[in-house]
Formats: sequence, structure tokens, C-alpha cells
Amino acid sequence: MTRISFILWALMLVTWCAMRYPAMRRARRQKTRVDRRSTLDISLLVLCTVGLVVLPILWRLHAFDGFADRGQGIIPLILGLLSGIAFLWLFRRSHKDLGKNWSVTLEVREGHQLVTQGVYAHVRHPMYASFLLWGVTQALLIPNWIAGFAGLAAVLALYAVRQSREEAMMRDTFGAEYDAYSARTKRLIPGIF
Repeated sequence: MTRISFILWALMLVTWCAMRYPAMRRARRQKTRVDRRSTLDISLLVLCTVGLVVLPILWRLHAFDGFADRGQGIIPLILGLLSGIAFLWLFRRSHKDLGKNWSVTLEVREGHQLVTQGVYAHVRHPMYASFLLWGVTQALLIPNWIAGFAGLAAVLALYAVRQSREEAMMRDTFGAEYDAYSARTKRLIPGIF
């Protein structure tokens, strides 16, 4: 069961990479108008890479030598598969809706527009929501207390730090239009939070 869980996790990682690559190539061609990247921002992105990618691979390579392993059942495997499908769908949809406005860091592009359609009509931060789903997926599929939950912890830290800074940047850029958008949408979960 552990092998199947890891294979599912790895397939989701490869799918995520395949989805992210075109957006990253497109973003490199876009000129940046506002850049609010910081050392903390970059450090948190590195932490997410370690938590979501490196630690599960190290776990599978037996670097933990069984430390903090837990049993893997069929229920977590099925729930992990379902949350992984939701993660990949939301991630793809977020990228598609953002188009040329997407950036991996806190940046506003030349000609940047406030996106309020698609999944952005329901939540302001669907990309973060997708990453939180990735963290949940990993916690369900990687049966190790450290490698399984490291991604979720890293994404929560990233969200806690960046969310307010990102919203401030959007307010500075779009003013009352962003305030009106914020008033009618929730941050991560439609109608709830």
C-alpha cells in the first residue's frame, strides 16, 4: 500500500511540474512593474520545495530509516487520491484564469489586470488553496509523520506570511476595485473563509 501511495504522490508531482512549466516560461517573458519579493518570501518558497518535494523523496529513499513512519490504509489512500485530483484541478484552473497575470512571487506585471472571473469569482487565493490541498494530499499519501506533514506545514507558513502582503500589493495597485472584490469573496473557501 505504501508503494501505491508514493506512486500516486509522484504522479501528482510530475503532473504539477508539467502544468507549472508553461506558466513559468510565460512569466519570464512578462515585464514586472512592481516587485515586492523579499528574502523571507524566497526562503518560504524554498521551504515549500523542501516540504512538498524533497522530504517525501528522501523518505522513499529510506533516509528516515523508518523513523516516524505510520501505517497506510486504503481510506487515506482513497482520500489522498481525491484531494490530489481536487488540488490538480484547482491549480490548473487558477493558472488558466490568471493567464499572463501569474507570478511565483509578489509581483505585478506590466498591463496587470485584476482577475475576478473563473475560480477567482469565488475565492481570492485559489492558488494557495490548491497548495493547501497538495499539503493535505501529501499528508494522506506519505505515511510518515514528518515527510507527510512537512508540505502542509510549509504551505501554511507561506500563506500566513504572504497573504496579507499580497492583498496589500493588490490594494495598492487596484484600489477601490480590489476592495469591492474583497468584500464579495472569501480568501480560500467559498462562502466560509
